[in-house]
Amino acid sequence: MTNLIKLFFTAFIVCLGTIGLPQTAHAKSDEIYTSWRNNLAVGGYDVVSFHQGNPIEGKPKLAAAWHGANWLFASQDNLDAFIANPEKYAPAYGGYCAWAVAKNKLAKGKPKHWTIKDGVLYLNFNKKIKDRWLKDIDGFIAKGNANWPAILED
Repeated sequence: MTNLIKLFFTAFIVCLGTIGLPQTAHAKSDEIYTSWRNNLAVGGYDVVSFHQGNPIEGKPKLAAAWHGANWLFASQDNLDAFIANPEKYAPAYGGYCAWAVAKNKLAKGKPKHWTIKDGVLYLNFNKKIKDRWLKDIDGFIAKGNANWPAILED
């Protein structure tokens, strides 16, 4: 009985130790990054709003499914715009961190660290990574485009 209690206690501690760890990209076969907790693209942010210069969270009642993910929108107009042309508004590299993709890696792209370049939305993991990204956007885009989508199959 003592070994069973030790085993349970060890498993419990291991589970507790994972709480608060940063999220990394999950299943590499997913074309659109979503959290393991839900199926929301871009963390539930309205992707059309980025192109308007003011990223805001979408509303669950204004949702669309596309490429296996759920996309939320702040207004019916934004939802309609996305439905009419999702490729125009969806982030590059499925919402994975653009800098990481350029480095042939996968990491979560976060909606607070974004850039629009030539009408395309790019997400980065954090401010430090975005600052690196901004130093050579064109070079990183070229490298990212060369790696995408084959990186999903690695």
